[in-house]
Amino acid sequence: MAEELVYVQRDELRQLFLTQLVNSGLPKHFAEKTADLMIFADERGIHSHGAVRAEYYSNRIKAKGYNLNPELKFEQTGPCSGIYHGDNAVGHYVAYKAMEEAIAMAKDKGVAVVGVKEIGHSGAIGYFAEQAALEGMVALTVCQSDPMVVPFGGTKPYFGTNPIAFATPKQDGKPIIFDMATTVQAWGKILDARSKGKDIPETWAVDNQGEPTTNPHDVAALLPVAGPKGYGLMMMIDILSGSLLGLPFGQHVTSMYKDLSEYRKLGQLHIVINPAFFGDRERFLAQVSQMVDELHAIPPAKGFEQVYYPGEIQETVIEKYKESGIPVAKEIYDYLTQ
Repeated sequence: MAEELVYVQRDELRQLFLTQLVNSGLPKHFAEKTADLMIFADERGIHSHGAVRAEYYSNRIKAKGYNLNPELKFEQTGPCSGIYHGDNAVGHYVAYKAMEEAIAMAKDKGVAVVGVKEIGHSGAIGYFAEQAALEGMVALTVCQSDPMVVPFGGTKPYFGTNPIAFATPKQDGKPIIFDMATTVQAWGKILDARSKGKDIPETWAVDNQGEPTTNPHDVAALLPVAGPKGYGLMMMIDILSGSLLGLPFGQHVTSMYKDLSEYRKLGQLHIVINPAFFGDRERFLAQVSQMVDELHAIPPAKGFEQVYYPGEIQETVIEKYKESGIPVAKEIYDYLTQ
């Protein structure tokens, strides 16, 4: 039977996140940014990275699995490159600060490539891509995660869900944000299905025998999106955000769940481009906007209302949830309000 849902308004839910994080021992400035990313996800319907993560973050904070008093520093390594040293702090805050450095560098130099070194889980990475787009930049950000995906043709996990996010500004000031895991679905979608008592499609994951399963509680590993293509993407992302920064890679990345007291030492890479260095900025914005208009004008296929640009449906979810509230499993809501 499906789990009962509670519908919560955005600001109330964000405050519940913040209170829970602070009460668990996370310093306020870290907790504020973590709550921002959690609500960013939930209000867009990306429930894999919102309320469903609250208890996990709380337990990891209590277990000292984050460095709560880190020495954060930015090291510029070249004219357009740098490393932001996260000292195993909460990833949401560190990745945000690293993107600030990347944006400033790209505004000055045209391009910035900034590695984010040794962090915890950083949430929905589309947030960081949007951060750059709101400053008029084009951004690509990638992040590694721990092994929970079987490689194409295999039966045991090697890579993580290894997400990739892209964002660009357009004329109306509302960025296009495209954020995806390189698996058919993120691990958080499995957690969300478990919390709501729902089955999953058999194309999402496999059990301990490497066989497809529809029971989220039987999931042992996820499947790469589009078979060998997703497999190739997750390898590329692992190299860019792990090996490139001298960090653990593939099956050597620290588990998210096994030992909550162990630092994760994850890597992320921000690539930021200033469109003004590559052509006329206004023409660029006009072309992006024209592309959106032309996509909208394409007649929809049977069963579809219209053609959306990638990530656009999440914007419609934001508007929907403003009226209905954000759905949260009652068990999770009870945990947040206890």
